Amino acid sequence: MKLNKYIDHTLLKQDATGKQIDCLLSEAREYDFASVCVNPTWVEHAKKGLEGTDVKVCTVVGFPLGATTSAVKAFETKEAIQNGADEIDMVINVGALKSGNLDLVESDIRAVVESSGDKLVKVIIEACLLTDQEKVVACQLAQKAEADFVKTSTGFSTGGATIADVTLMRETVGPDMGVKAAGGARSYADALAFVEAGATRIGTSAGVAILKGELAYGEY
Repeated sequence: MKLNKYIDHTLLKQDATGKQIDCLLSEAREYDFASVCVNPTWVEHAKKGLEGTDVKVCTVVGFPLGATTSAVKAFETKEAIQNGADEIDMVINVGALKSGNLDLVESDIRAVVESSGDKLVKVIIEACLLTDQEKVVACQLAQKAEADFVKTSTGFSTGGATIADVTLMRETVGPDMGVKAAGGARSYADALAFVEAGATRIGTSAGVAILKGELAYGEY
C-alpha cells in the first residue's frame, strides 16, 4: 500500500507564511502525496508550485465554521477552481443540522457540488460536535447531494478524527464513497489504523513524519 497517496498534506493555519507554504509544496513533491490542502488565498501559488507533478491542490470552503451562506460557498468554490483547485473540502452548516433543518444542509452541500464541475468535493461534518445519529444523517445528506467524500473534521474545533467516527461513517456511506479522516494521525500506525477503519484519505500536517516512521506532535 502506498500510504503517501492517502495523505492530504495540510497547512491551514491562519498565520501560515509563504515560506511555510513553499516548504509544504516541496515536501509534497518529494513524498508524492495525494494533495496539499491549503487556504484559498494560496491555491494559485500552490498550483504553480506543483506543476509537473500529479499532486492535487485541495482547498477549503465555508471554513472553518460552515456558517456562511450557500451562495457564498458556491462562489468560493468557483473562484477556487478558477485559481487551480482540484479538490474542495467544504464545511456543512452544523447549526442547521443540529436544528433539524436538513433541507438546508442538503441544499448547502449541493450548491458546492453543482459549482464544482468535475472536481472532487469532500464534505466536512465536524464529527466532534455531533451525536452519532447526527453523524449518520450528515453522511446521508452528503450522499444525497452527490458529494464524493465525507470528512470527519476541520481540525479547528474540539477534536479530530477518531477510529469510531471513521468506522461509523464508512458503515453509513457504504463501500463506494470516500471517507477522509482529518486530524488525529500522528504516526504511521495511526494512519494505518484509519485506513483499516475505512478511510480512503487522511488529512494531516504530519505526513512527512508519518512516512518517516516518526511520532509527530501537534493538533492536525
